[in-house]
Order: sequence, then structure tokens, then C-alpha cells
Amino acid sequence: MERPVTTLFMLMSADGKISTGASDALDVDADFPKIAGLREGLHQYYEIEQTTDLWALNTGRVQAKLGVNHKDMPQKTPVSFVLLDNSHLQEHGVRWFCARSREFVLVTQNPAHPAFGVEAENLHIILQKKLDLMDALCRLKKEFGCDRLTVQSGGTINSYFVREDLLDYIDLVIAPVLIGGKDTATLVDGASFTAAQQLSRLGILQLEECIVLDDSYLRLRYRVIHREKDNGNDPSC
Repeated sequence: MERPVTTLFMLMSADGKISTGASDALDVDADFPKIAGLREGLHQYYEIEQTTDLWALNTGRVQAKLGVNHKDMPQKTPVSFVLLDNSHLQEHGVRWFCARSREFVLVTQNPAHPAFGVEAENLHIILQKKLDLMDALCRLKKEFGCDRLTVQSGGTINSYFVREDLLDYIDLVIAPVLIGGKDTATLVDGASFTAAQQLSRLGILQLEECIVLDDSYLRLRYRVIHREKDNGNDPSC
């Protein structure tokens, strides 16, 4: 395989929501600690997160929502971060990730992104004419030695990974709550199927582990069944 082994790792509600509502002011990281019945077991998600891969992928939109453009500079960590971003990261946010990351790789289609004005030894920019996840993943492995990558993104980017068959594992922590709302982000958003023949693109999963956590939380780990692998051909560049 010419790309990293990828794992989608997410915290979600029992009905598949990865946010507490359809507004950027609502977020599980900010809101779950305030809710009795959720806050008691939430620490388990963050403890599991500490055991994920040393390469992590997210989006500038999610990080801007978390306030990265205004946070105080962090301490260095052993984790290398990959961010997909065209317009949400400001210069401060770029420098914040440079300070935090072992290696920081920005994937963008914006030739005027503020990152181009930042000088840092660990900052690397992949400029694409349009988003090409396979190309970005292949470059991460070939140029930076990224063998395993944890994806922690929003529902739209998650849908690209699913529909392009670029996920190998799904690792979910299920919170004991129902959120609802048709406009609230789910684990996999994006365009819906509208014809029966499109169902061949469904992501089929094989359960590898089911762990009952404390306070009614649950951890589910799946392997994604790749049809290319079933035919003897691994996905590659």
C-alpha cells in the first residue's frame, strides 16, 4: 500500500452526531463536560485519544472553531499534524500548529494561504489545484514517512474518505446521548445516495472489538472491508 494505514477516530452520540447542534457555537468538546450523565465518562475518550497514531489529520474549520487562531502558544508534542484548510487558519493558527507539532503539513488549494508567509522548519505545504486525498496521503507516506494516520475531522471530509475508500479502520467512542437534528453534523455527511447502483460504494465494516466503558460509554473498533483488497489489489497511487 502506497498510502498510510488510516483510522477514523471519533466521539459521537448514539444516533451518530459528532456535534451538539447545527451552530459553530455548539461543540461536543465544549458542551459534553457541562451535561450530567455525559461528563462523568467523557475522560475515557480523551484517554483513548492519547493512544492513537503519531500522525493526526483534521481540518482548519474544526480547529478554528476550537479557537486555535487565538490560543496561547502550546508546548511541543510528539504528534505530527496534517490539516486540510483553505481559509479558516490565520497566521497565528499556523504558528500555533508549528509550535505544537513534530511535523506540520498543510494541504490547501489556496495559493494565498497565510501559511506561505510563515517560516518554520517543521512546516510543509502541499498545494493542490483541487482536493486530492489519495495524492496527499501518498505524499505523506513517501515524503514524510507517515505509515499510520488517525483522521479526526468533520462529517464532510469523513465522507470523502469513505466514498474514496481511503479508510482502513473505524474507531468510535459512543456517548450515551441522543442529539438529533437533520442539520447537525454526523459521522459521515456529504451527498446522499439517490440510486440503487450507488449502493456498491457503501462502506462495509467488520467488527474487531466492542468494549463496554464506564458510565454507559461504548467503544467500537471496525476494520473496513476494501473491495480492491478482496479482488487482490491494494489501493495505491
